Amino acid sequence: MVTKSADTRFKRKVIALESRLSRCRNVITLGVKPNFSDYSEDAANCIRDAEKIYYPTPFYAELFDTMGKTTFPSYHTYKYVQDKIKQNALFEMMGIPHPRTRIFYGKRQQSRIGEYFDYPFVAKIPRGSALGRGVFLIENQKALNAYLNLTAVAYIQEYLPTGRDIRIVIVGKKVVHAYWRIAADGDFRSNVAVGGTVCLKRVPEEALELALFTATACRWNDVGIDLLPTDRGYMVLEGNMKYGKEGFRKAGIDFHRLMETLIENGEI
Repeated sequence: MVTKSADTRFKRKVIALESRLSRCRNVITLGVKPNFSDYSEDAANCIRDAEKIYYPTPFYAELFDTMGKTTFPSYHTYKYVQDKIKQNALFEMMGIPHPRTRIFYGKRQQSRIGEYFDYPFVAKIPRGSALGRGVFLIENQKALNAYLNLTAVAYIQEYLPTGRDIRIVIVGKKVVHAYWRIAADGDFRSNVAVGGTVCLKRVPEEALELALFTATACRWNDVGIDLLPTDRGYMVLEGNMKYGKEGFRKAGIDFHRLMETLIENGEI
């Protein structure tokens, strides 16, 4: 519940709903209420009066966009959260280098996967999956059948074996961190959540430029862009709007102090 003393602080702090900035000293986090009427009168008025709302959730981001209120992350960032199908379509339309991918709807289309892809290939749960979960290396028909039992929409992608990828985090309009992720032995996925490790070896400028171009072109302003180094150049795998902080911890970067500074400087 928001108290009178908290109301005084509204005048000198920015307003956030989600807890991502809860440890930032220049942010007051109100929490996410399923009904707007659940907010106290003071909190509701501060939300209405604020020029910008930080981390409003996809639900409130859409409402604020309709009202003409600015949010961080942008409404466009929220529209693509954990939606590989929409991201893939956007990459193709904008000519962003991306592994060859095709979406198959229903059993009739899925029966033709073999016409487009040879084993092995990658299959992903197209919506709602993250942290490397819901990603499968399909090496035979049995594995494909097991995957198809998990989803009505098949997201199939060419397999480009590298054993590593690059995570580049863009906040606002600039790269704030970049690092390599190395897959664990016996796993093709490099996500830290499934055993991958962070490597702070220098990330090539070409990769940084592609990630920043992708985020800017897609109008995403808080995202971890994952890139794959291939013999055809760097390719964008996807944008992660719910990126973890392990890479920041490994580099000794205090994420919350970083965000405080960006807010104070008017960069986000």
